Amino acid sequence: MKKVVLLWVFIFASCGSGKLAKVNGVSFVSSREEVAQHHIAPVLDIQANYAAIMPFGFIRDLDSPELVFDSDHQWYGERREGARQYIQKMHQNGVSVMVKPQIWIHRGEFTGNMKMPTEKDWKQLEVAYEQFILLYAALAEETQSDMFCIGTELKTFVNERPEFWNSLIQKVKKVYHGELTYAANWDEYAKTPFWGQLDYIGVNAYFPLCEKENPTIQTLTEGWQPWKTEMRELSKQEDKPILFTEFGYRSMDFTGKKPWLVDRNQMNVNLQAQADATQVIFDEFWNEDWFAGGFVWKWFMQHDQVGGHEDNRFTPQNKPAESVIRRQFANVKQSSLQD
Repeated sequence: MKKVVLLWVFIFASCGSGKLAKVNGVSFVSSREEVAQHHIAPVLDIQANYAAIMPFGFIRDLDSPELVFDSDHQWYGERREGARQYIQKMHQNGVSVMVKPQIWIHRGEFTGNMKMPTEKDWKQLEVAYEQFILLYAALAEETQSDMFCIGTELKTFVNERPEFWNSLIQKVKKVYHGELTYAANWDEYAKTPFWGQLDYIGVNAYFPLCEKENPTIQTLTEGWQPWKTEMRELSKQEDKPILFTEFGYRSMDFTGKKPWLVDRNQMNVNLQAQADATQVIFDEFWNEDWFAGGFVWKWFMQHDQVGGHEDNRFTPQNKPAESVIRRQFANVKQSSLQD
């Protein structure tokens, strides 16, 4: 039944303009507490129509096969119980949901480098990861969530164990009957082997754009062109739309140089660079018919306590970039209503 409904939505959204309504999403960060209406209000204020809900599993080291998830030691929003409550609250407010379970490795090690030393360890990791993903695929089905993401930035795991991933996708499809994607890092998506089995080519869009300390609109636009061409060609080749499963910029100098940086550096705050880079990504992609939209990285529940003019981190909250997002999402929403 859900597949039929999704197809009808696809046809309805495409009528008039010949284009799909875009995913105007936020990556809604898990918290220690339940989500309340006043936490959702800022999401509605920027006219977001989607939220990524992100329960977590934890691994000790890059070569450790032990995956801990849905544990009493985790924050409420990182567990199944909390994810369910977040999803339900979003749906009550008319916000669609992508369930996006993710892995955190101790000290913030990059998940793409996770590699097991032995076949036994790979097998142990696979058993645990399958349980982790199927737990949340079942939750996505129970809550009638709109999209499910089977993994995030797991380049080595995907490359080393292709048979596992093919099997996992088929098992997920038996549990969950909505749309599927995988969140590939910007440097892995072009070689991810299983796009044909999913509904979207998911890309975490932290592409390097330019070396400038204070990048201009023109410089950022020029920096996008080779990456944009590459994505357009892959979309055509696979006959699947591109979805930015994450996109965003730090509000700091050199924001277009290494947009993936999550370190706590003291780089000078540059609010305009973040706002300009955000505007450019909207200008370059949101009018393309092969592009499905994306999820801003990242959006915290306690809106009044985060971001601001002295913050050089990713969140656009309480910064000029928030106004850029609000304007873009509102324009897309209005265009959809007119169509």
